[in-house]
Amino acid sequence: MGNLLLIVEDEENLRRMLCEHFKAEGFQVIQAQDGKEAVKLWRQNKPDLIILDIMLPVMSGIEVLRSIRKEDEVPVIMLTAKAEEVDKLLGLEMGADDYVTKPFSPRELTARVNAVLRRSNQTDCKHILVLGSLRIDIIRFEAYIDDQLLPLTPTEFKILLLLMENPGMVFTRLQILERIYGDIYEGYERTIDTHINNLRRKMENYPERGFEIKTVYGVGYKIVEKDVGHN
Repeated sequence: MGNLLLIVEDEENLRRMLCEHFKAEGFQVIQAQDGKEAVKLWRQNKPDLIILDIMLPVMSGIEVLRSIRKEDEVPVIMLTAKAEEVDKLLGLEMGADDYVTKPFSPRELTARVNAVLRRSNQTDCKHILVLGSLRIDIIRFEAYIDDQLLPLTPTEFKILLLLMENPGMVFTRLQILERIYGDIYEGYERTIDTHINNLRRKMENYPERGFEIKTVYGVGYKIVEKDVGHN
């Protein structure tokens, strides 16, 4: 299934044309005709990319972008009838990924969309780790199961990240201490057991999570993928 686009444009004919064009190109498309509706649809649907007109009723495109960037790094391509450099700089400095000036051809915009998506996917691969239903965002220092944020302490996150970066590899308690603190704290190895137990407890609400932190008795811990529904 194709990437999901949110097209935000108040000119009905242009909006309809863009929707039809991108559907024909294999994309999924949702649309908004004003800024407030755009923010609502973004929150509800989490699109892969937003095509955002600057001149919008209710909320301008700049205001929409400002709201989105407080929470999300979704790629945004801005559309404008203004070619002034100040508008371009304003949009790009606020986090727009590209800028297209009207009038434009659908083919040109499609090329821009594909280019931005490729860059975004390459970036995501570098800082997102996935195992089963577990997803770790290294940049945001957040972990999710089934898209639900896990309330982890910094130490719990670091342990989980270490295991996720090395699936199937067994780490001793001392190795974990050294990796997350930068030094070996002999005599404190058992604190790792407490952190692991806390991690497991926080994951108990997700029995079908598709991974588990296993104890290798006499050695340490590792994270492994497992068949959903099987222990």
